[in-house]
Amino acid sequence: MALTVGDKFPALVLPVQQGVSALPAGETIDTGDTQGKWKVVFFWPKDFTFICPTEIIGYGELKKDLEDRDAVLIGASTDTDFVHFAWRKSDERLANCDFPWIADNQKKLANALGIVNPDAGVAYRATYIVDPHNVIQHVTVNGLNQGRNPAEAIRVLDALQTDELCPCNWHAGEEVLRPAA
Repeated sequence: MALTVGDKFPALVLPVQQGVSALPAGETIDTGDTQGKWKVVFFWPKDFTFICPTEIIGYGELKKDLEDRDAVLIGASTDTDFVHFAWRKSDERLANCDFPWIADNQKKLANALGIVNPDAGVAYRATYIVDPHNVIQHVTVNGLNQGRNPAEAIRVLDALQTDELCPCNWHAGEEVLRPAA
């Protein structure tokens, strides 16, 4: 069963890879530790593929915007930390995506979230926006062949952080809905 809005994001300690300065050396990330911040966690199916780098680069371009909103960006796939490292080393655009990539090769997180494609054995293209209490506030899941619009995560995060009623296609700075008293 897939986790959804209102569920706790799984708290797991998993291998993680970041940067290209050194081979992975057993680094981990605790997915339950929010450090009092929002998280945008996005999964892609596999490294060394075609759609995935466009999404990773797209999310990477938003890292500063997310930080400005007190949110951290975390990527993940069911590849190993060494595959992540090799892919980053092979593509300068990916090497510049300076945020942690979870190496969920045992599919602990993907299975806990309920996002493993049963035929391909890889994660769907899923995005989670998680509040500072580690509660999922937004989920989108795409099939394996459809890329996402990373900017939508910013729009949704802005709306969530207003704690107001936000209409369709709302963007930060626009009026929120105010029910008649």
